[in-house]
Amino acid sequence: MRYIVLFFILLFPKHGSLAKPVIPDVVKEGVWRATLLRDGQALPFILEIRKNTDGKTFSVFAVNGSERLRMDTAFVAQDSIHIPMQLFDSEIVAHIEPGSLKGKYNRLSGKNVIAWLPFEAKFGDNYKFYKQGEARSPVNITGKWSAVFHNPATGGNTPSVANFTQKGSDVTGSFLTPTGDYRFLTGSMNGDSLYLSTFDGSNAMLFKASVQADGTLKGVLWTGVAGYRTWTAKADPDAKLPDATKLTFLKPGAGEVNFSFTDSKGQTVSLSDAAFKNKVVILQIMGSWCPNCMDETNFLVPWYKKNKKRGVEIIGLAFEKSDNPDISNPKIKRMITRFGIEYPVLLAGTNTDAGTAKALPMLNKVMSYPTTIFIDKKGKVREIHTGFSGPGTGKYYDQFVEEFTRLTDKLLSE
Repeated sequence: MRYIVLFFILLFPKHGSLAKPVIPDVVKEGVWRATLLRDGQALPFILEIRKNTDGKTFSVFAVNGSERLRMDTAFVAQDSIHIPMQLFDSEIVAHIEPGSLKGKYNRLSGKNVIAWLPFEAKFGDNYKFYKQGEARSPVNITGKWSAVFHNPATGGNTPSVANFTQKGSDVTGSFLTPTGDYRFLTGSMNGDSLYLSTFDGSNAMLFKASVQADGTLKGVLWTGVAGYRTWTAKADPDAKLPDATKLTFLKPGAGEVNFSFTDSKGQTVSLSDAAFKNKVVILQIMGSWCPNCMDETNFLVPWYKKNKKRGVEIIGLAFEKSDNPDISNPKIKRMITRFGIEYPVLLAGTNTDAGTAKALPMLNKVMSYPTTIFIDKKGKVREIHTGFSGPGTGKYYDQFVEEFTRLTDKLLSE
């Protein structure tokens, strides 16, 4: 009889033990190959997970080639790891299994999930599309390409310049558009096929293309949870975009730029304040949700620390998804803390055409985040630069730094 009782206990344990999932002591530290599933396509990227000194939380990095982008502090709750990306209103929540993670990449509105993609990760794999030696290609796409992205939903076309570097089968590069770049892209050439991807918490992009008989590229871009584009590209060493200093301008007769907005502490800051008199002022039109703005901020923060004693000020004008300070100011504060911003960042309005027109009616239009306005010591706008070519664009970023330095040096010397 006791054997029957023992069997019953083993087969039907106490209800309490069923209600308590196993909490893993640790998530494996190191490199993970992650994928998002989008329309049957696997979008691969690399994560690096390290345990923090408190023994309870984790530092997680998205690795995109030379970029190692830190996410917000991750933690384990019950049987899952939670990787928040608060600046971009997103998160990864994944069940922890031996050597693997399975869950979702969520896009959020407040605390509500508004869209998601299936997420998986495998520990120890450090490749994206092909393991070392698996991909081979007689084609080398190194160089500059004139590209066009087509939106089938609207029929619209966006011109672009692609810049690729290929070593063996490994490819790195980016696409530049009139409003910004697609940041750090990495992947492979295999045969006549190109594969590229990137993930930064906000942008999740998968590019596929094939080399045509005439040497052009024809491909598809899956972006985010729903974005879809087709694209073509032609090798062109002279490819270029419209002049970024001619796209945004002051309306005729509109006068100079002026404004009064509040910072994250509720204090009103105006361009006419004494703190900005007889100084060169750089206005950074941006948003806490914007990856390209993040890249520009990473440049501006150390530049400002080095040069502020020369008589220059920077003001960030944040256009957020909400103009409610209770909603947007916490996001701005997180951004200020994360990037160590020492210049004022003001909530200027919403990131809509109506929002920017209301806040800055003297401009023809704000068509890109970031947009940078350079104002001389007399309060006159000397240049407006639309978009930003970040470090993922290589020589184009170096060119931006040179032009930025040349212009600010000139304005400071006047």
